[in-house]
Amino acid sequence: MQSAGGSAAQAHPLFGGALSAVIPHSATDVSDLREIPDNQEVFAHAHTDQSLIVELVEYQGQVADHDAARYHFEDIAGSNKALEPGAFEVTSVAALPKSGLSLSECSSGWMLTGTQCVSKFNEEARNTVTLHLGLLRLPQFSTDVLVTFNDPQNISPDSSSASAVGKQPWTLQDFQCLLQTLTLHNPGLFG
Repeated sequence: MQSAGGSAAQAHPLFGGALSAVIPHSATDVSDLREIPDNQEVFAHAHTDQSLIVELVEYQGQVADHDAARYHFEDIAGSNKALEPGAFEVTSVAALPKSGLSLSECSSGWMLTGTQCVSKFNEEARNTVTLHLGLLRLPQFSTDVLVTFNDPQNISPDSSSASAVGKQPWTLQDFQCLLQTLTLHNPGLFG
């Protein structure tokens, strides 16, 4: 993969090197700032309110592949307290061609785009966030890998995020590059 500057982008180790992926420019590893659950790698843009999360969750065998991305999106909406009518919407779900993924061990890949109205830090102010969710299913490891790109579209003036400056924001292509370059190096990660 080529970065915006034209040079080859470097893969970043994830989960102690068990996985790797190309992480976009201006990424801050949030684990350097606060505690992050062991099943997540979280990156924040240095100048915007965007974030990227790589998360290992339990494989949902009772959910058909074509419904699994929506299942996880709704689970995230519940965690974000965005389940009331009008607070979340799925705008598209598409299968990802396995030939375009480095994670050859996945049985299927999906990409969902939707919006959620969420507040940060239990604030009253709610922000409209486009959420791009990549789902790579690994039933042999009882794991679903979620890659989410939170891209705020409308930030309330009363939100603590109101001062976030949109300086060279990440793009959908940056997210897709991360998703496509995710590579497994050590299956022992899954136990």
